Amino acid sequence: MRSTSLVLRLAALAVFPAAALLVASTAAAQVRDFPTKPIELVVPFQPGGGTDALARAFADATRKHMPQSMIIVNKPGATGVIGWQDVINARPDGYRLAVITVEMTTLSHMGLAKFTYEDMTPIARLNADPAAITVRADAPWNTAEEFLAAAKKGNGKISVGNAGNGSIWHLAASALEDRTGVQFNHTPFQGAGPAVLALLGGHIDAVTVSPAEVTTCVQAGKLKTLAVMADQRIKGFEQVPTLKERNIDLSIGTWRGLAAPKNTPPEIVTYLKNLSQQASAEPAFRELLDKQNLGFAYADDVTFKAYMAKDSAYFKTLIAKLKIKN
Repeated sequence: MRSTSLVLRLAALAVFPAAALLVASTAAAQVRDFPTKPIELVVPFQPGGGTDALARAFADATRKHMPQSMIIVNKPGATGVIGWQDVINARPDGYRLAVITVEMTTLSHMGLAKFTYEDMTPIARLNADPAAITVRADAPWNTAEEFLAAAKKGNGKISVGNAGNGSIWHLAASALEDRTGVQFNHTPFQGAGPAVLALLGGHIDAVTVSPAEVTTCVQAGKLKTLAVMADQRIKGFEQVPTLKERNIDLSIGTWRGLAAPKNTPPEIVTYLKNLSQQASAEPAFRELLDKQNLGFAYADDVTFKAYMAKDSAYFKTLIAKLKIKN
């Protein structure tokens, strides 16, 4: 019996290291061969907004640089929380990524999300854009001063659409209230695209989304942008003044980038970083950003993470000052 037991134990000791080695070699092969199937890129907002446009342009640009396709998956709701939580909970194998926006650094401070930007692995930042005040072309206001005077007189009756409670466009309008002493009727939507559609339909009075999300309608003469919330005038909207030119010290906006679930293998993250750098350099990608007035602002994963940390600290202070909570 003893000799039989000893043989079994020795056999087990011989098998387990071999099994562990087999698992390790299989995992290494999976990383080495990545990707072997399409990659899903989750956009946590409705189609039609700047985030969706950026994601689709990026996915198209990756075709030349990897053997598989990148598929856009729109998962709107709760100001991005539904889509981002889906990716946070996904298997960290590189096959389910997210387009993340500045709201990743704001929602937890408002009690709207349990996760923070640290619950994802950053890959690259691709874009940055300011907020802007946009109204219908037939609106009675032609300047930011006229619009704000009407808002002050209306005492909360002027409705301003945003991409959801806690979105950067909600914070932009709230910060404008704080700087000017006006009061808006904040109207949330499941993304900037639906907010712009509501403005076009006459259901709200204004939006504070980025210029990129109203470009087509402004060019078509259906909407007009009164001011941008940036340090200087922006390309494509050179005739539109900044709020700072109107003696309102406010500069606020969004950024958009890519992230993977936490604990994604470093080798896969490195692959995705290289892919992002190559795709973002594609002329077609840059041309579409220019056409949509989406500001190109590439940053690698380390710089991107530092930028998010800085924004998180800034918005924590701003949200506390504005007393914006769920």
